[in-house]
Amino acid sequence: MKHSHSDKADVLRGTLVLLVLRTLEALGPLHGYAIARRIEQISNNLLQLNQGTLYPALLHLEQEGWIGSRWGASEKNRKARYYSITAAGRRQLAKEADDWQRMSSTIDRFLGPIKDVVGEEA
Repeated sequence: MKHSHSDKADVLRGTLVLLVLRTLEALGPLHGYAIARRIEQISNNLLQLNQGTLYPALLHLEQEGWIGSRWGASEKNRKARYYSITAAGRRQLAKEADDWQRMSSTIDRFLGPIKDVVGEEA
């Protein structure tokens, strides 16, 4: 399915934490470019990540202690920084996922029929 440019979502900062941690939990250590491509792939290219979005987020996650990084060689034998989730990152992922589910189910309630105070459909 092709999306127009206006359909593509800028990934919100909070959401990005969840997506990056989940990607690293599922796939193990990855370099930044691979993380971005994977998120775009899973979202059918709906979520676009540019370096200006991803790298500050990775830095933030590392400062929080949720991911660690080390230098390694990429598939093309270039030097690349590989990121992996930490134990603290797994705990944060569980919390973020829980928060997301709660928020998501709340928003679902607003998207369904809204009843007025006396219980009749508006």
